[in-house]
Amino acid sequence: MKAVILAGGLGTRLRPFTEVIPKPLLPIGEKSVMEIQIEALKKHGFEEIFLATNYKSEYIENFFGDGSKFGIKLKISKETKRLGTAGPLTLLKNELTEPFLMMNGDILTLLDYRKMYDFAVAKETSLTVGIKEIVTPFQFGNIFYEGDYVTGIEEKPKIRTKILAGIYIFKPEIFQLIPDDTYYGMDNLIEDMLAKDAKVAKYEIKEYWLDIGQVADYEKAQEIYKTHFDKE
Repeated sequence: MKAVILAGGLGTRLRPFTEVIPKPLLPIGEKSVMEIQIEALKKHGFEEIFLATNYKSEYIENFFGDGSKFGIKLKISKETKRLGTAGPLTLLKNELTEPFLMMNGDILTLLDYRKMYDFAVAKETSLTVGIKEIVTPFQFGNIFYEGDYVTGIEEKPKIRTKILAGIYIFKPEIFQLIPDDTYYGMDNLIEDMLAKDAKVAKYEIKEYWLDIGQVADYEKAQEIYKTHFDKE
């Protein structure tokens, strides 16, 4: 099985850390974010991984080499201009001739990647998106009333939202929909597919999941590393 990790982002929300080190190489405990991802993908049967790079690409290439130290095949794909979150796949279309996984390079998760992959392959669609429920406490109490009189109160209710989790399974026919040499995001792809009445499947991630998008998230990743990922 093959996987693509998007590793070309500028990591602007994680400055000043990313002014020196590209986001996928930021250390979490004893390993980098991408090392944790690669080891997890290998554990679930992925044998060939492509790193879609742009910003500080040479750092990533020098760090990971050909993947032999991880026991996998690793290849670097480098954008010559920014192509968004879906566009970089077009640089690999000759390599990705079977169903494949793509994930953002700033995610830590205990997802069973193989289970999601098998689920997606069985669906009659060229795209399956991973989704995750996020529970956020609301900072104010919710008041209920009829006319001029209060009938109830809910103190700081929790807001439940299902979000795109940055993990996707594609089938090769997806390349018919992604334009070459064009900045094109996953949001564009999903919107275009829905506009054409093309099916998009969803897979709900129940396992631990964390997006390391901001400094507070990075600090949280350091805190939970021993609990969730050191044993990995």
